[in-house]
Amino acid sequence: MLDVLIIGAGPVGLACALEAQRKGLRVTIVEKGALVNSIIGYPTNMEFFSTPELLEIGGYPFPVSHYKPLREDALDYYQRVARSENIPLRLYERVLSLRGEQGNFTVTTDKGEIQTRNVIVATGFYDLPNPLDVPGEDLPHVKHYYKEPYEHVGQHVVVIGAKNSSAKAALQLTRAGAQVTLVVRGPEVSPSVKYWIRPDLVNRIAEGRITAHFNTCVTAITPEAVEVRTPDGPLTIPAQFVYALTGYHPDEALLGRLGVEPDPQDEARAPLFDPATHETTQPGVFVAGTVCGGRATSRWFIENGRHHAQLIAAHLAGHAVSLPR
Repeated sequence: MLDVLIIGAGPVGLACALEAQRKGLRVTIVEKGALVNSIIGYPTNMEFFSTPELLEIGGYPFPVSHYKPLREDALDYYQRVARSENIPLRLYERVLSLRGEQGNFTVTTDKGEIQTRNVIVATGFYDLPNPLDVPGEDLPHVKHYYKEPYEHVGQHVVVIGAKNSSAKAALQLTRAGAQVTLVVRGPEVSPSVKYWIRPDLVNRIAEGRITAHFNTCVTAITPEAVEVRTPDGPLTIPAQFVYALTGYHPDEALLGRLGVEPDPQDEARAPLFDPATHETTQPGVFVAGTVCGGRATSRWFIENGRHHAQLIAAHLAGHAVSLPR
């Protein structure tokens, strides 16, 4: 039987495994996709907003030749850490449910059952995009993830949203030769967009290289266009490709099956947990990383979420003697 099963092989899940192993606990990570699956989904050559030392786990240096690491740097770094620590990984295995109690849990996956004394949920939020809930959203030319601009040269592309992901996508697409229209529900490009990105986007809009519609909502998507409602009335925007970069949310259905309760006082539906130990209302089930913020996905990042691993590991190690061996 495992001492700890960790659900999610992102940076925080890896940090949890690393810290627990160093406390002498028997650990395995189960992950429905690849190692650091979310980072694999990031745009090609995406630059992290953080400096390398803020992304490090387990005391392993994160050397890069530039000020901020790229997606590819992070992919290489985290797999090297996982390999160096010999972290047991069960990749491409989806967790379905949990039964039992602390000290004797059974986790059911799509490949079998795993016995464990404790569970850490470090599933993040990046795998479930926030839907637009409009007709045509499921058409094949509509995407919720942006990778790179090169296939869109000379094409009409609509980008929905005005935060960091949307801003960077709109700029890259424009410079690669796409004809970009930005659709924004609010009155302006979000003030939360990073200070070196926002002026660039605002200036490209001002000079007419990017068309922007503010206070505008999408009402439908067709194979050739995006239908919107603007302050001046309905409008049809030609679109051969659509990027609906409207954010993401945790897998609340999975959290429910794991016995993780949302805080009824929190509009973001963040899990209820003890901030000193990160144990939820289900004894023996812990949460770590960005999933702790619920739908408020800007509360936690790798930079502050990685420290959850130390709190949980210290608590588990201190209570391990009381559990049957």
